[in-house]
Amino acid sequence: MSRVWSLLMPYRARMAFAWGLMLLELAVELALPVLMAKMVDDGIVAGEMKAILYWGSIMIGLSLFSFTAGITNSFIAARIGQDYGFDIRKELIEKVQSFSFGQYGHFDTSTLITRMTNDVTQLQNAVFMSLRIMLRAPLMIIFGTAMALFVHFKLSLVLLVTVPVMTFFMLFMMRKGAGMFSLVQLKLDKVNSVMRENLAGIRLIKAFVRSGREISRFGHAGKDLMNQTIQVIRTFESIVPILLLVMNGGLIFILWFGFVEMQNGTATTGEIVAIINYAARIIISLSIFTFITLAFARGKASAARIDEVLTVEPEELKAVTEEYPADGDILFNDVTFTYPGGKAPVLQSLSMKVKRGSMAAILGETGSGKSALLSLIPRLYEPDSGSIAIGGRDISRMDVRRLRHKIGFVPQESHLFTGSITDNIRWGKKDATEEEITEAAKKAQIHETIAALPDGYDTIIGQKGVTLSGGQKQRLSIARALIRKPDILLLDDSTSALDVKTEGRLIEAITSEECTIFIVTQKISTAEQADCIFMIEEGKAAVSGTHRELARKHDLYKRLMESQGRKGGAYEASGQ
Repeated sequence: MSRVWSLLMPYRARMAFAWGLMLLELAVELALPVLMAKMVDDGIVAGEMKAILYWGSIMIGLSLFSFTAGITNSFIAARIGQDYGFDIRKELIEKVQSFSFGQYGHFDTSTLITRMTNDVTQLQNAVFMSLRIMLRAPLMIIFGTAMALFVHFKLSLVLLVTVPVMTFFMLFMMRKGAGMFSLVQLKLDKVNSVMRENLAGIRLIKAFVRSGREISRFGHAGKDLMNQTIQVIRTFESIVPILLLVMNGGLIFILWFGFVEMQNGTATTGEIVAIINYAARIIISLSIFTFITLAFARGKASAARIDEVLTVEPEELKAVTEEYPADGDILFNDVTFTYPGGKAPVLQSLSMKVKRGSMAAILGETGSGKSALLSLIPRLYEPDSGSIAIGGRDISRMDVRRLRHKIGFVPQESHLFTGSITDNIRWGKKDATEEEITEAAKKAQIHETIAALPDGYDTIIGQKGVTLSGGQKQRLSIARALIRKPDILLLDDSTSALDVKTEGRLIEAITSEECTIFIVTQKISTAEQADCIFMIEEGKAAVSGTHRELARKHDLYKRLMESQGRKGGAYEASGQ
């Protein structure tokens, strides 16, 4: 059993009850044509009003009972479907949250959204139909045919030919439909992907006057989805006309042959009415079976897509044998790392040492591996080879959650959440007090800006901080990291949008913290405040030293200084 369907196991008792109600409803439906035959023969044909009232009362009572069972079944089926959908979405979000960065890269964001929404809805529909009509339709076809044969064998022989043919036709279409609906879901993924990119980059689209291109791109994706959906609908819509043609042909034959049998005195009016009734119910059930086929073709495709996410195996981690040290230097020892799916390593045999409580600036050209270096410290990725140690203890043998609780991380792209400024800063420490929030904001040099807002810290900033400038978002992200009181602070080019004065005050504030700081930067003004600077070239720590040392002896650092209007010649001339 796949992981998707195994989530139905907690609902076994309720499902059994729902199926029991469905069987009661079915039993009444199967009995009604026989009772109608009795009423026709014993009452209407014979002119006996008592028989009509007797059998009519029984039929009305049974119909009310069937109606009550059907309504109850529908309620239970709908509730199980909703609960089941909730369980799948919960499992999906928990699974996605457990992904490593490498595993997350295997799935596009848009396809994960589609699987959590549209695909789950398809499974909910399949579950509802399975409890409401999935068994009822085929059982009605099977037992309706059997009851018709019981009432009059010769008249019902035509059903023995048409019903199996139509049933196999339905099963064939279901198998064919599963593949077709998989393609529909892939096209829907593409539409969601284009839409997500458009909404995320709307300001850039407006600034570059590229609305026409993006509308065209969305139109192409939407047209592909439309064409694929039309193809599926065209295929499945052909089922009902074929079905009705065959079954109505059989019905006409029953009427003609029934008239002949009545003439010969081998069939009664009631028997013909009953068989026609069964044939009509079988036709309805086969028509319903079309919708069941459609729902389960979609459900099968959706289940496979969701299973693909749920069955991702967690990456094996080394046994936890090391505790996080109270203090200690951070050592990279011969570390090589390649991004998952990448062909060439971004870090190669990198070795470096950062002293406890110091500030290390990481400089280098674009693509030299600076961000990758920072990502390895909280174990967002694992190195291909080599080791990273804190206080002489290998972080690969530390508990990941405890390690990350000791780290404040500010990524290159500041990400804020919908909510108030307080909510976003407190996101770094869920039990932070108002005083701690204010203190973190002051250190991040954002307190005065917040205080000037009409609602202060209660200001709603909008999705991803859309109402804030780049520098404000960076400082809020830094405040969120500082409120954790981290032992290690990682700033991945997180001050690029700040002016020199604001950045200077920020660096002064964070260096007063009792933590080891890694800051990726391209600014010499930032690097010169660091205790040690590491120049990363082609994935290796090419050279390290203080600002003065590098200004004297490293050509790339000198060129970087000159590009920012700084002169390194004074250090060379003085010999300092």
